[in-house]
Amino acid sequence: MQLKTKLKYLGIAAIAAHAMALTAWAHHSHGNYAMTEYVELDGTVTDVYWVNPHAWVYMDVVNEQGETETWAMEAAGATTLVRGGIAQDEVKPGDKIHVRCHALRDGSSGCLLGFVTTMDGVEKEWD
Repeated sequence: MQLKTKLKYLGIAAIAAHAMALTAWAHHSHGNYAMTEYVELDGTVTDVYWVNPHAWVYMDVVNEQGETETWAMEAAGATTLVRGGIAQDEVKPGDKIHVRCHALRDGSSGCLLGFVTTMDGVEKEWD
């Protein structure tokens, strides 16, 4: 292969690598959450998705009008949670938990998990 062709492919590879790095870096913005204050919620876990890059906990919460709302709560990734001492079966469907989280700015039923307190009274950080 000619030197000119090799340099062309090297340039394309460098641009692709740079684009992928920027995408990964941009992913971690929490701009859609109100990060200056916590919302506290009590409810019953309905689903837990122990995945990367973010684990998800879904919880039914009774609002001020007495209606049940399902909240979607974004946590750190499964690998990070394990490293932080959180077992995969620590929170299961049917468990009653208390959370402190950063609510979505648009007011919908979702948040970025900060802390989870399980039925045994132990509080752990999930972000």
